[in-house]
Amino acid sequence: MTVRYAIWAAPVALVGCSGPLSTLDPGGHIARDIAWLWWGMFAGAGLITVFVLVLLAVAFGRPRETTQKRWVFGLGLWFSLAVLSMVLAAGLWVGERILPRDDGAVTVRAHAFQWGWEFAHDGAGGQLVEGEGTLHIPAGQPVDILITSQDVIHSFWVPRLGGKIDAIPGRVNRLRVQADSAGRFDGLCAEFCGLGHAAMRFEVIAHDDWPPADPDATQDRP
Repeated sequence: MTVRYAIWAAPVALVGCSGPLSTLDPGGHIARDIAWLWWGMFAGAGLITVFVLVLLAVAFGRPRETTQKRWVFGLGLWFSLAVLSMVLAAGLWVGERILPRDDGAVTVRAHAFQWGWEFAHDGAGGQLVEGEGTLHIPAGQPVDILITSQDVIHSFWVPRLGGKIDAIPGRVNRLRVQADSAGRFDGLCAEFCGLGHAAMRFEVIAHDDWPPADPDATQDRP
């Protein structure tokens, strides 16, 4: 009976792995690295859970002699250090790969306010193109987003393209994202910022041509 329930529950659980705001359905290599880290931590947590359950089952068995060295140093110290070291190494490796760097990446601007977003990028003629609610970026190359806030702390997040970062009044934060192909992606404010927070959403359009001749041109979702 338990196996049957697990089989029926699996498709329901996997529904959360896709969708416009799913970090597990990446649309670029930066989001893919973050998803890889999540899956790795999920697998590790699963293995540790199984290990603990096995130890719990053993504890209910018959008494047996064991050494302090095995439990205190082997499992208590060295096992914990090995797990934490692997998690730290994976986090540093992914974190270094997704950091912005001085490599000539395209730069766009995002300005948060209660409760919306203003965006700006350089147009085809060198002029500044501004708009509200829609961020335009090139496809197939890294993009650095300069993020500011007008009033309170917000948070910029496009789950399928990269990580998230706070928008803080009086400070410019830089976030790197990348879309592998042209299309539309959903973004949102990930920091509660007042009564209108739930509606503080925006759209990202990735263009094959950059700067786009027509910023409002329709791009299909990937």
